Amino acid sequence: MASRQAGNSYEDGYILVPPSILTSRFLWYTVICLGQLVNSSTMITFKNVSKIYPGQQIALKNINLDIKPGEFVSIVGQSGTGKTTLVKLILAEERPSKGKIVIGGWDITGIKYREIPTLRRQIGVVFQDFKLLPRKTLYENVAFALEVAGESNEKISEIVPQVLKIVGLESKVNRYPTQISGGEQQRVVVARSLAHRPKILVADEPTGNLDSINSRDIIELLKKINDFGTTVVLVTHNREIVNDLRKRVITIEDGVVVSDQKRGKYLL
Repeated sequence: MASRQAGNSYEDGYILVPPSILTSRFLWYTVICLGQLVNSSTMITFKNVSKIYPGQQIALKNINLDIKPGEFVSIVGQSGTGKTTLVKLILAEERPSKGKIVIGGWDITGIKYREIPTLRRQIGVVFQDFKLLPRKTLYENVAFALEVAGESNEKISEIVPQVLKIVGLESKVNRYPTQISGGEQQRVVVARSLAHRPKILVADEPTGNLDSINSRDIIELLKKINDFGTTVVLVTHNREIVNDLRKRVITIEDGVVVSDQKRGKYLL
């Protein structure tokens, strides 16, 4: 059963697919299920989630969040308030000490280690540091993400030009990372994050190493991706970017959600 598309966005009811029902077929931002498609009105759910590290260090405390499919949400807060921990929980890099986490209808609270790669292939990630392979071209950097997942050469040659075109680098596919600007390098990272057609894109301080002009370009690109129907979670401490977006803002302070504004501003 294929998911349905409405305009430039997707209707509610889409899940991230665990390995038991995952097929290898690619469709743009869609999921084909062998079993029943679970109806899910939320893409990311945290229910009474806490994360406590050894020594009773509380990173997050009783977090309750519901992020809908197709939302663009900014997570803000000072350094050390728990933003990075929240990202790690979404990616299953960490497990919650208490509570329940559901990503696209898939309860990942007790996710098996062998299932984590499947989850992460369905969540695009953009970090502050580019992590590009210096001896590979831009094309090869994006292709590598698909090669390690076992995609065919035919599929790779179809997908890579598409995602590089989305980020405006179709004319520079044969250049190396050292031959392009920092803003363009971050665009390659965004392209790589789109290679698996993710339902969610998590951007953790994506503009931290960029000047204001390139930062604005990256945010515009994230907005464009969001317009395709992808749920975007932006983690940032950039007040200007958050205020200009005029989208939902969740503020974390000392591991607790202190504000959740539908059309918010940076409050700290």
